[in-house]
Amino acid sequence: MAYSIRYKESIRRDLKALDKAAARHILDAIEKDLPKKAASTPSLKGPFAGLRKYRIGDFRVIFVILDKEILIPRIAHRKEAYKKPLRP
Repeated sequence: MAYSIRYKESIRRDLKALDKAAARHILDAIEKDLPKKAASTPSLKGPFAGLRKYRIGDFRVIFVILDKEILIPRIAHRKEAYKKPLRP
């Protein structure tokens, strides 16, 4: 099943922290691969329960599947991705 992708407003800040080549690579991978693979990605536990992760090299895309849509609230390096809780 293919999903449409929606980014939370905070993604702009996440991408500004990266160099342009890395940000472009991540966005290309999200647009190309994530809609097809979303349902098969690992679910998270603990404070991130209900969310899923998608690995792109050393970066993690944290997302949730809502009906036919993928909502992405965070893109971060693997060291930083799980440190701060997500805000609603």
